[in-house]
Amino acid sequence: MSSDSSADGKFGEYGGQYVPEALMPAIEELRDAYERYVLENEDGFVDEFRQRLGQFGGRPTPLQHAEHLSARYDREVYLKREDLVHGGAHKLNNALGQVLLAKYMGKERIVAETGAGQHGTATAMAAAHLDMPCEIYMGETDIQRQRPNVFRMRINGADLNPVTAGRGTLKEAISETMRDWATNVDDTHYVVGSVVGPAPFPEMVREFQSVISEEVRKQAKEQFGTLPDSVVACAGGGSNTMGAFAEFVDSEARSASGRSSGRSPREDDEDVSLLAVEAGGSSLAVDEEEGVAPNSASLSTGGQGVLHGARTKVLQDEWGQIVESHSVSAGLDYAGVGPELAYLVDEDRVSAVNVGDDAALEAFHRLSQEEGIIPALESSHALAYVEKVLGPERSAATGAADADAEVDDEAAELLGDRIVINLSGRGDKDLETVIEETDKRDIPNAPDMSEFAGGL
Repeated sequence: MSSDSSADGKFGEYGGQYVPEALMPAIEELRDAYERYVLENEDGFVDEFRQRLGQFGGRPTPLQHAEHLSARYDREVYLKREDLVHGGAHKLNNALGQVLLAKYMGKERIVAETGAGQHGTATAMAAAHLDMPCEIYMGETDIQRQRPNVFRMRINGADLNPVTAGRGTLKEAISETMRDWATNVDDTHYVVGSVVGPAPFPEMVREFQSVISEEVRKQAKEQFGTLPDSVVACAGGGSNTMGAFAEFVDSEARSASGRSSGRSPREDDEDVSLLAVEAGGSSLAVDEEEGVAPNSASLSTGGQGVLHGARTKVLQDEWGQIVESHSVSAGLDYAGVGPELAYLVDEDRVSAVNVGDDAALEAFHRLSQEEGIIPALESSHALAYVEKVLGPERSAATGAADADAEVDDEAAELLGDRIVINLSGRGDKDLETVIEETDKRDIPNAPDMSEFAGGL
């Protein structure tokens, strides 16, 4: 099965280039540069990118055996430690690649959007590293809940533009950044932060993030002699998801076109289950009257629509209007998903699952207390799904109905005995949100946060 985009940027029914005519020259210029420098390594671009990713970014990241989680679930659980990348998340893999590509293209200015602030931070760091002026667009709501990353972006020299439209979250930030790019296409490159947007962005971002699964394959073979039974990753837009999955959905077509590691297709790829964990928020229902989905689970509950230049799965009302999303995690609070990920779910290569806000908060505290690692709230969703399926309290939580038990057994079998969880980022940025949300909720494994209510 090939998931590479076609010449017009399509993944089956998804993807494409739904942009104003004025942007098409910039899109074509980017497609040409992507093919020459990234896919064909013209002027040694890939060599320089990998060298900088190692020395500046701190790659490779470890594949750590999580001893206490393994004992808890009676499975072998491994954490892919993307939280140890410079900047604290997987976002630098893509940001560094795109800022470097912009320099090769002769661009003089960088713009980017950010939700949780991790992509904005990574872009600001990469721009400072490569001596490029940088402006970041961030929703006002996200600025309030991700203040540490706001400070980091500014300290790294980036200008920050608050976005007040709509709910002031990631969707609005992307829209404003695209407007800036459309106005300044001659000298500006838009560093899209996820596998979203018009082609070639989804494919290009996946290519830069594929270093994650490339390392997982190698490290798994070295550490336990075989591939994992499953890879679990949180899914908002889907950049860490596709990065963790890319080398397990490779194909003869991708290899022949040079859009992969160049290897031949491997039969054992299909034996690795791939699970994309979405933010179930507080409910999977859509409030039609308010135009709000109290979740960010577009793969699980959305329908086809066009968002930010691509056809994909989106949260929408009965009239096809995009509705506002919700998640306790700013980085997952998005009404759509990458088109390639939507395609892979339709093709049954990726399983779309979800967990709610409370479960993610529990998982945040659990990993912090049991493994000494403070995870991002985004990553906590992936951790929470494994707890939901394999945790000691799952039988009581799901009830004794035969149908529920059968579903649980199928989910547990899908995870298998060797589970890799992509720990996409660290949770320093989320501490104020966690303190506030934990104080409001009954999170059974959380320490008493009442004395910190109102912020640090």
